[in-house]
Amino acid sequence: MASLLCFLSVLLIALFPLCFSDDIQFIFNGFNDSNLITQQATVIRTTGSLKLTNKSHNVIGHAFYPDPIKIFDSSTKNISSFSTCFVFLISPSSDEGGYGLAFTISPESQFLGAESGHFMGIFNSTNDGNSSNHIVAVEFDTVKGYKETSDVEGNHVGINVNGMDSNASTSAMYYDDRTRGSTTEEINLEGAEPIQAWIDYDGLKKLLNVTIAPLDISKPTHPLLSFDIDLSQFLLENSYVGFSASTGKTSSSHYILGWSFQQNGVAQALNASQLPLPPNDSDKSKKYSLKIEVLLGLLSAVVLFLLGILFFGTLYRRLRNEETLEDWELECPHRFHYRDLHLVTKGFKESELIGVGGFGAVYKGVLPVNGAEIAVKRISRNSFQGVREFAAEIESLGRLRHKHLVNLQGWCKRKNDLLLVYDYIPCGSLDSLLFKPQNDVVLSWEHRFNIVKGVASGLLYLHEEWEQVVIHRDIKSGNVLIDGNMDARLGDFGLARLYDRGENSHTTNVVGTVGYIAPELARTGQASTSTDVFAYGVLLLEVVCGCRPIDPNARSGHMLLVDWVGELYQKGQILDAVDPKLNSEYVVREAELVLKLGLFCAHVRPESRPGMRNVVRFLNGDDRLPVFEYLYSFESARDEGVFSKFLEMVSSDTNQTLNYSSSVGHMSSISIEGGR
Repeated sequence: MASLLCFLSVLLIALFPLCFSDDIQFIFNGFNDSNLITQQATVIRTTGSLKLTNKSHNVIGHAFYPDPIKIFDSSTKNISSFSTCFVFLISPSSDEGGYGLAFTISPESQFLGAESGHFMGIFNSTNDGNSSNHIVAVEFDTVKGYKETSDVEGNHVGINVNGMDSNASTSAMYYDDRTRGSTTEEINLEGAEPIQAWIDYDGLKKLLNVTIAPLDISKPTHPLLSFDIDLSQFLLENSYVGFSASTGKTSSSHYILGWSFQQNGVAQALNASQLPLPPNDSDKSKKYSLKIEVLLGLLSAVVLFLLGILFFGTLYRRLRNEETLEDWELECPHRFHYRDLHLVTKGFKESELIGVGGFGAVYKGVLPVNGAEIAVKRISRNSFQGVREFAAEIESLGRLRHKHLVNLQGWCKRKNDLLLVYDYIPCGSLDSLLFKPQNDVVLSWEHRFNIVKGVASGLLYLHEEWEQVVIHRDIKSGNVLIDGNMDARLGDFGLARLYDRGENSHTTNVVGTVGYIAPELARTGQASTSTDVFAYGVLLLEVVCGCRPIDPNARSGHMLLVDWVGELYQKGQILDAVDPKLNSEYVVREAELVLKLGLFCAHVRPESRPGMRNVVRFLNGDDRLPVFEYLYSFESARDEGVFSKFLEMVSSDTNQTLNYSSSVGHMSSISIEGGR
């Protein structure tokens, strides 16, 4: 036994250096010979200091070590310890400075779409706080204002996880070892004097410590901040370490003078005598003789006068040609840069194309900053209808948030390109799953029932639960997207309209897809929540029957799905309408409920249709579906003239856009936009 223990001890001693052979360590006493990855940051060759930002307003600077750090082992979940020490200096402008810098651990060495100011060039207003960021940052913030609850004052140090809302923060200070750490001394982060910072992470204890002190003070034994955190829960296995800084309405120059890093060990101490001298970029007046000062003053006045003429001339031309934001653009404030969307879609290559609609194509992309998948809808501005759909989509969907609605992340407008950015929904549309499934996989009854309940929940939110009433006006299987959990997401709000509660919709054009349009909509041209309910009823029948709303070659012999199911209902044979591809693998009670509810919603009389709150209660089993008399929606309206011609034109081509004159009611024309 003793021999075995001795052998194991020798083996462990032999293997110990190999366990950490990939550990990264480096030290930079100045950065002239460094190979850092920089973005808008520069190394001042005369001094060797790293300049993250100058004193311009709203600028961002990044600098990262070029090799990723293996933070933890995904197979064992063992977390590395690390230690880093750096010296920074923040030199404010003559007015109030800002906004600070941060040491960051992130999955990438750049932050696409990051904003300046309080976001420090790391996050933006859309992804701030998202768990998919996988970023941990230690901020040295000089401006108060991100959130009143988190930033107690501008001059503070904070530990942030995936956003700028600090998980732990305190005023900038250091503990005085001369009093055994019992007293603290304040330190001004932008006092134009170098400051040392130490960040130490204990992988075993899962403890992150942050310590600061002036350059001429040794590292205090008592850290300023201690925060319990398991980095494997937030970071990716391999991450980059570096610095980010930004300015805003106020500005400062942000410098790093030296940097030391050690994985699974203590970072080597920086040599203060080898560090670059603190840059002297403060606004100091120089001594000139009286004659030189007068001459310079006169020359300056002339130059300023000429520059003023040039400036105001340029400003005047810009104001004349500047593109002003319209009201609909303000509904979704996150405007993407065209170059970013062009990059993530690989130049809108055909290989990234995931769908084509009536007004444009949809491409898949991946945001580099957090790896999130997005769908980019590219709408052509060649037609007025395309611009109108683009505006309607932003106005209606820009502020809506519901788990059964497609989330609009932002938009972009550039010359003839109109771009909408959504969350990527991986399983495609309900239409494709029902009628064009991959590998002939039949959508199960469990998924179908869950999908129709999800669409009902989304419609209830639009009709009754949001601050305004939203009429979708194009409910159909092609506009229902299915996510990875097989949950429904209602999308394509290009035809949607909003109005205040207590008012009536003022729409006068008949829009929608043939087969889903309520009879009264063709007579009056007035869309309402009830016309959405009618279209939802047709969708219910489509999902259960596996048949399109209009199909001249349908198995039933009826061109209109609603008429066929209504006839079976009157005969007491409604379950004969269930999709035969289900092979009787469905819940009879649920299928019968959905079919009858579909007819109830598609009732010819709008006042007889249920509201979406009642629909949700019927589907959840909270209320029993009442007995109702069904009237064929289309057959009962044949004598009105409009539907006679409507059916005649649909019989010839169910996918075309229909335009014709009518003398019914007050309408002079009807435009039915179908096949999108």
